[in-house]
Amino acid sequence: MSEIRKHYFLEEYCIVASGRSKRPSAPKACGDEKRSSSCVFCAGYEDKTPPATAVYKNGEILQDSDNENIKNWDIRCIPNLFPALSPDADEPETSDFTVDRGYGFHEVIIENPFHESRIHHSSDDEILLLMQAYRDRVNYYQSKDGISYVSLFKNWGQKAGASLEHTHSQLIAIPLMPSCFTREMDTIKELDKCPYCDIASMENDQERYVYGNEHFVVIAPYFSMVPYELWILPLKHVNHISGFTDEMLFSLGDCIRSAVSKLNETIPELAYNYMFFQLEHETQYHFNVRIKPVTSITAGFEKNTGIYINTMPPEVAVDHLLNRD
Repeated sequence: MSEIRKHYFLEEYCIVASGRSKRPSAPKACGDEKRSSSCVFCAGYEDKTPPATAVYKNGEILQDSDNENIKNWDIRCIPNLFPALSPDADEPETSDFTVDRGYGFHEVIIENPFHESRIHHSSDDEILLLMQAYRDRVNYYQSKDGISYVSLFKNWGQKAGASLEHTHSQLIAIPLMPSCFTREMDTIKELDKCPYCDIASMENDQERYVYGNEHFVVIAPYFSMVPYELWILPLKHVNHISGFTDEMLFSLGDCIRSAVSKLNETIPELAYNYMFFQLEHETQYHFNVRIKPVTSITAGFEKNTGIYINTMPPEVAVDHLLNRD
């Protein structure tokens, strides 16, 4: 039996094939299980990367100098060695088509100095510090001239696009607004209310509820594009991480840690992406984080239609995540 489900408020659809609701096989997140002997993100290899733009150490935010890299750090932020965009990008050649220079910023946030670290093993202090670093770095690049949007995301595992196995997040600051936000905001303004507030309230006590705390709720959305997809929503309306108190940051980190932990307990070493969705200057937007595990390959139908076939109904996924099956 299959269902065609509509997005909560957008004209988007997915196919939930409930007749194929067996657990997907456990994909490997990292391919090579052996510890790299020379991981450039590990403590002690600071000279193998570009100088850090921000170093979190013992409650201070520091910066590498031209002659010395800071050691014994907690979190280290560095320019991506192979950036998608650069502040020093050259002007493009003349073209008959629209083209602008590849201006922007691309940063790697090394979340922990230890190679074997995992985000779901983070202590309370570690998860709060990471969320604080997220807020700091987003705010820093959002303030740069010519930047319209800062994309913050984490790829975990080769199948999710991570080229290095050491846990890290990335940030790409771009000079344009992604069309997905334009489409969402057009609909939100037409509705004249926040649909995410309704979703957070409605799903907070439904069968798709996974976890929650004082400030956030974790749900498997009714409109789930992939098996075990999870959304993290603030219970009260807030549009951007810059408006978060430290208490809210910890609550957010607690939800991310719990969600990833439940995914890992269900399918060990599952590859995933999590992405922050937020708009600094659109107060009608509702901040949210979406976690999309990688359990299958996007194939021809999805690429042809934009409609995803999900073999794991979110209601069944929650039973698995909460060990109710």
